[in-house]
Amino acid sequence: MGKAVKRLFLLGLFAGIGYTVWRAVRARMPAPTDELAWETAPFPFPPVPRPPAAVAPVADEPAADADDPPVPGRAWVEADEGACPATHPVKGKLSSGIFHVPGGQNYERTHADRCYVDPEAAAADGLRQSQR
Repeated sequence: MGKAVKRLFLLGLFAGIGYTVWRAVRARMPAPTDELAWETAPFPFPPVPRPPAAVAPVADEPAADADDPPVPGRAWVEADEGACPATHPVKGKLSSGIFHVPGGQNYERTHADRCYVDPEAAAADGLRQSQR
């Protein structure tokens, strides 16, 4: 009986060492970026694929330089330290995916990432309007 316990102990020890090495190797491998990410769905429905999070939507127009004045014909411009020019009054916050219109409850305290010509341009860029 003692010999069998010793063998099981050694087998468990080698399995633990192998698992540790495998985890260390996997931790150093780069994450695949071309695979689809899967969302879970309630049983019995299969999961729904969605595009990888690393892929950002491409803007239709190039970003403006800080020295360039805002162009009225463009749908959006980059905000200047959170402030929007008069030609693009709608404030868009990319981290939350929300845009704020002038006169809204949180408009004054919002530091914009992008400034839009109108709410339709912000919605076309994938943002939703704030609740208040």
